[in-house]
Amino acid sequence: MSTAIAPQRTVADLIEEYEAKHAAIDQAIASFDDAFTALGMAATVQGHFVEPVGSKSYLYADTLRKNLLISGWRAIYSRLDIAKIASAKDKKLFDQTLASPPPLTMETAKATFGDYLIRPRFHILRGLAEAFADLDPAYKSHSKVRIGVKGLPKRIILNGWGEYSVGWARDRFKDIVNALAAYQGIEHFAHAEFTAMDIMHRQGEDAVLDGEPVSRTDRYGKVETFGTVDRGMSIRKFANGNAHVYFTPATLLDINRALAEFYGEVLPDAEPEGVKPSASTAVSKDLQFYPTPRAVVDAALEFAHIPNPEHYRGRDCPVLRVLEPSCGDGRIMDALRDRRQNAFGIEYHPGRAAEAKAKGHAVLTANFLDHPATPEFDAVVMNPPFYGRHYVKHVQHALRFLKPGGTLVSILPATAHYDHGELQGEWRDLPVGSFSESGTNVPTGMLRMRAPA
Repeated sequence: MSTAIAPQRTVADLIEEYEAKHAAIDQAIASFDDAFTALGMAATVQGHFVEPVGSKSYLYADTLRKNLLISGWRAIYSRLDIAKIASAKDKKLFDQTLASPPPLTMETAKATFGDYLIRPRFHILRGLAEAFADLDPAYKSHSKVRIGVKGLPKRIILNGWGEYSVGWARDRFKDIVNALAAYQGIEHFAHAEFTAMDIMHRQGEDAVLDGEPVSRTDRYGKVETFGTVDRGMSIRKFANGNAHVYFTPATLLDINRALAEFYGEVLPDAEPEGVKPSASTAVSKDLQFYPTPRAVVDAALEFAHIPNPEHYRGRDCPVLRVLEPSCGDGRIMDALRDRRQNAFGIEYHPGRAAEAKAKGHAVLTANFLDHPATPEFDAVVMNPPFYGRHYVKHVQHALRFLKPGGTLVSILPATAHYDHGELQGEWRDLPVGSFSESGTNVPTGMLRMRAPA
């Protein structure tokens, strides 16, 4: 028997195997038909038929091809270790996609999984941010997650903690543990750990995941042992069905470091304590430019209730006059034009103003904060500079451009809502990493305000 280690197969090898087997399906069925006939003959003497030896009526080439296609995608998913890299949200999407996958080619494989190979750490960090973002507002705070800044909670609360590995709270806990495990480079959560946790809870203890095994004796006197992994956390269960998850200082530091790395320092939203921005630096900081991704633009326009012709089939679509302050190269105005709205922009940077004008937009090259306000716009949709809370001045000035009853929607750092609270209105979080393609992962959201009628 050979003891040689089998070579690790590449994605190209897996696709080549898939294509070869896909081409051979019809021949495989023909071979099966011949074998099935031979099997029937093996149960007769001199060809005297008795009764069918089985059934092949449910064997179809299309069914085999579908099974082969799903198997091919799963093989690549496994080969690339996507389960350890992708966020819980992405894994759910993959599960849905693999139920009815697209054709398997090198091009579709690259389009689906390529970014996970190019930027594995980004996806690991994004998965951790997604897992924690909805647990506590502190995890959305760009200033609180900075290293050395106190403020991250030492515990989280999960409502509806049941037993036997079922329920929303347990699924959420598993997502949190796996996101941390991917960052820490340790094994993902195992089903046996839930059993170990339940044993500790039934004994009236906190469930401590510290790597120590847990034992119980069944009704037949047999001792069963369940292993745990040292995850630096404990779970306290309460009579009301809730559970509190406590993090050790080392685990809390890992959460802090991961979020700080993901959110980054490229877009600070607060001046150092006790220091006010000087007049000489205010404009230069306002010129920080992070283009608004189209998905964020579309979300902002929907939040602002900007009419969309697609919703007015056979009817005239209302046309609003909409202002985009600090419009950059006109990303928001591009989408407003697609919706056949009357857009106007103001941009201080002459190069970006020229780009927007070259696309046919009406743009005034000026410092927005110095431009006199005239209440002539039905709506304002904006992505103002974030640095040093400059967005407050921009939003307050933009409100003065609205007609009575007009709507303003501003894209803002999450700290504007969860920490500072200087602007009041209706808040909506944007998904984690919404500005990743623009070079920052700072948590963001949208604020909707209305001018008095």
